[in-house]
Amino acid sequence: MGSLQQQAIEIIKSKGLKRLEEPIQLASGAMSQDFVDGKLATAHFDDLELASRAIVDGILLQGVEFDVVGGPTLGADALTIGIAGIQRCRWFFVRKEPKGRGTNKLIEGSPIGDGDRCLIVEDAITTGGSLLKAVDAVEATGAKVVAVSTLVDRGEIAGPLIEKRGILYYPIATYLDLGIEPVELPS
Repeated sequence: MGSLQQQAIEIIKSKGLKRLEEPIQLASGAMSQDFVDGKLATAHFDDLELASRAIVDGILLQGVEFDVVGGPTLGADALTIGIAGIQRCRWFFVRKEPKGRGTNKLIEGSPIGDGDRCLIVEDAITTGGSLLKAVDAVEATGAKVVAVSTLVDRGEIAGPLIEKRGILYYPIATYLDLGIEPVELPS
């Protein structure tokens, strides 16, 4: 594991991981007493820069190049901008749904399409549901998703789904790195 990645894990543990007295419901529907707040962990620009560099370095070391970065808003917003600044590339955000007014776009920011190699990012994932919806929206433009990265993978569900689609998956930290229980779907 690279030094930047290890430093990013330490930031996530110290600033973004909270053990709660009572379980809360996650976006996936699963319950957990361990809350990982990637936005809080990277709320200081020094921490955001370090995490963004760890992602960029990890992706490039895998031999994958990208020219545009984005992900589901709001979880991916800070990382998207941090990575775009480091890589000096274009960025975009994927809405959950078009807002129903104005330009009514699903993807905001840089236009993307044929020939674009996209990195999709997210702060924390459990099942990968919102992240995979973002991948689908990006691929619908004709752009190619070359890699997916996240600050934290809370279980063992999302990674195989992403890799099954032939996309490089690079989480900075897993539940094992954070010393928390994996999140599983409710039965």
